Amino acid sequence: MQIREVREPGPEWLQYLGQHPSSSLSHDPRWGKVFNAVFGHRPVYLQVEEAGKVQGVLPLVMMSSQLFGRFVVSMPYLNHGGICASSPQARDSLFEKAVELAQEFKARWLEFRHKSREDWSLVARQHKVSMCLTVPRDPEILFRSFPAKLRSQIRRAEKEEVAVRSGGLGDVGAFYKVFSRNMRDLGTPVYPKRFFEKVMEVFSESARIITVYDGSFPVASGLIVGYKDRLEILWASSIREYNPLGVNMLLYWSVLEHACKQGYRVFDFGRSTPGSGTYRFKEQWGAQPVPLHWYYWLAPGETLPDLSPRNPRYELAVKMWQRLPLPVANIMGPLISRHLP
Repeated sequence: MQIREVREPGPEWLQYLGQHPSSSLSHDPRWGKVFNAVFGHRPVYLQVEEAGKVQGVLPLVMMSSQLFGRFVVSMPYLNHGGICASSPQARDSLFEKAVELAQEFKARWLEFRHKSREDWSLVARQHKVSMCLTVPRDPEILFRSFPAKLRSQIRRAEKEEVAVRSGGLGDVGAFYKVFSRNMRDLGTPVYPKRFFEKVMEVFSESARIITVYDGSFPVASGLIVGYKDRLEILWASSIREYNPLGVNMLLYWSVLEHACKQGYRVFDFGRSTPGSGTYRFKEQWGAQPVPLHWYYWLAPGETLPDLSPRNPRYELAVKMWQRLPLPVANIMGPLISRHLP
């Protein structure tokens, strides 16, 4: 069994992912190019082979900052990642090579964002779940399956003078107006607009932006990307003042309708903390929790990292950020968010 670092993953990488049941959108090697072009992070692609055939792959991203030091993640900014392998031997070979690279990089930790439970003696977190919904091909069947209250909320939004638009790269501006405002209101540094432009450019064959407008003003928007039989909403926001009109409900219904019509089998609402407000919001659509298993190799003397804005250490910073004028938050946010995986 031979393991090597691949500079440019070729067709064999994509072919392997296509037939592996645990592969996800996060394993697509194009993400490394996005992160490198926008944030300057170095992607590393590990591939293990036996008798000339791929037996496992692992995308990694090397991250370094003055705020948090050096660390390695598979995959940052996304919900999933980690090792795809055909055998425990291939998996362990990739793991050992990743640790070796992390040590050479002098990383504080190495994070694997797995959907599956592994028999590793590593520090692990199971604090998040993916909320997933199996969808039919006919959106009307899905609509009839919703509780009456949910159906009425969607219908109410449809009666308002709002419009829904599905677009591509040219709709990033509208998406960013909504997303950046919501991130400021949450006290979270926003990603640069260029990041979403690059995502739409690189994944143009399956990425769409769905936006709800009040006249010419965007009030809710989401960025979705498809992979295999799954459609995932990676980022979504709405303007809170408009939520009583049901614009957030109309946004998600429009995305689900798109998933049905495009023939996807599963819609992934993204990750949530069990019991949280976002968890309950996704649960009302019929989404079921799928546990996520995040594993950590820690350098000697290091403790489990927590860069979440919900960390009490950042409580004051969050409150201060919420008071920033939006143009200031949009300038300062990208300087910080590039270091938050």
